[in-house]
Amino acid sequence: MPQIVVSATDATALAHRLLRANGVPDGDATTIAECLVRADLRGVDSHGLTRLPGYLDRVRRGLVEPRVDLTPVRVAHAAAELDGHNGFGFVVATRAMAEAMDIARDAGVGVVSARRSTHFGMAACYALQAAEAGFIALIFTNASPGMPPWGGRDAMIGTSPIAAAAPAGSEVPFILDMSPALAARGKIRRAVKQHEPIPSGWALDGDGRPTTDPRAALNGVMQPIGGPKGSGLSIMMDIFGGVISGAAFAGAVGDMTKEFGRPQNVGHFFLALRPDLFMPMARYRQRMDELVRTIHDARRAEGFDEILVPGELEGRREAQRRRDGIPYDRTDIEPLQAEALTSNVEPLELVG
Repeated sequence: MPQIVVSATDATALAHRLLRANGVPDGDATTIAECLVRADLRGVDSHGLTRLPGYLDRVRRGLVEPRVDLTPVRVAHAAAELDGHNGFGFVVATRAMAEAMDIARDAGVGVVSARRSTHFGMAACYALQAAEAGFIALIFTNASPGMPPWGGRDAMIGTSPIAAAAPAGSEVPFILDMSPALAARGKIRRAVKQHEPIPSGWALDGDGRPTTDPRAALNGVMQPIGGPKGSGLSIMMDIFGGVISGAAFAGAVGDMTKEFGRPQNVGHFFLALRPDLFMPMARYRQRMDELVRTIHDARRAEGFDEILVPGELEGRREAQRRRDGIPYDRTDIEPLQAEALTSNVEPLELVG
């Protein structure tokens, strides 16, 4: 499929223009644009710039508030709650993680629970936010129904990502971002757009049969990793993201691609931990470097040239794409150009 290459600067500027034209304040537009483009930089294309038209459509339908006043409320010395007021999940999550880190600077650990939020894109964005500020972090969110509980056939629990971060010293940080499903639904939607099949085992169709047709998969359910293990992880995130926050849960989170009569009411959970809580920071970083080097030096199985820690491959891709640009399919760029025309802003200048 024909591709064009766009610099991260140009991609971010387009997203910022579109968001501002749709009523998003300057600072929040910057946050959202940077999160979307960072997903593309790291190769998480299913959560990148091409999702923006869908978000803007929900803004115009009144389902996402472009301007929100986010004021965390302390509920304990080391914990706060945050009402997202149906704002952009990117903005809610960035504010919640910042609050968790502020609390942790004083208390050693900080926890923030968020409700009435929306889809927050790539979970690694907030893991990176913490790691780059020197914190260990955990990020949970719930999501619209996409998987059955183990043994079921109807969608009830989400393909909600779980993310974690731990900075190192001279070595690469640990950045985990994974779905409890064999694949995120964003990858299924991308396969639909690209008219490509999905791997066998990823999903069941509406009749509970295995399928490689991405359209049938979207009308069916995703399969959890490790059977009951992936199902259990998703239920855990429904507890931390939905039950304790006051957000929707148990299959009640709205689907941003199908439901247009109500806000999503997604719930998130953020934990930030100071690495020097139990030992001096220098000692912590030394031990993390030792862990990373030990993993790198492990004996390799047949077919592997190297062993990486979670997030390392994405970090390499980000460095390469910041230098050389981000490849997009032309079919992905066309809706963005149409949005620019609708919003009366300058479109991307396409080269290649």
